Amino acid sequence: MKNLAIDPTNGACGAIFVATGAFFAIQSLGLDLGTTFRMGPGYFPLVLALVLILLGAIVIVQATKVAGEPLGPIAWRGMAFILPAPVFFGLTVRGLGFVPSIFLTCLIAAFASTRMKPLAAVILSAGVTLFSVIVFSYALGLPFQRFGPWLPF
Repeated sequence: MKNLAIDPTNGACGAIFVATGAFFAIQSLGLDLGTTFRMGPGYFPLVLALVLILLGAIVIVQATKVAGEPLGPIAWRGMAFILPAPVFFGLTVRGLGFVPSIFLTCLIAAFASTRMKPLAAVILSAGVTLFSVIVFSYALGLPFQRFGPWLPF
């Protein structure tokens, strides 16, 4: 019998998936599930949670097949810029409007990489903003206010 080697990175990710899925599955059981043809408010979250648990189990099984590298250092810079970016967007989209909020959100997230230069970050943010306005505002017709009441113009 050979030794069981576990890739710690994939094993940890799989365990996080399973734990998150289990948490949401338990939470969705407090809602009315309904039936497949007449879904209640808890049905879809339960199905998604079960899919997440299944994916986590698959990742854990795959992690036992290949010995991986040990966990590396935590990317604190990435977490410091990526995690607050969507929070910033949520807090400012109504006041600043869609265009400035998405631009500043992308600008914040762009600096998660140490290789990102300021000019490249501005160009990337402008490109994502233009794409988002075209897709969400014009193509899909979502009722976003492009510029909000916090701005003087």
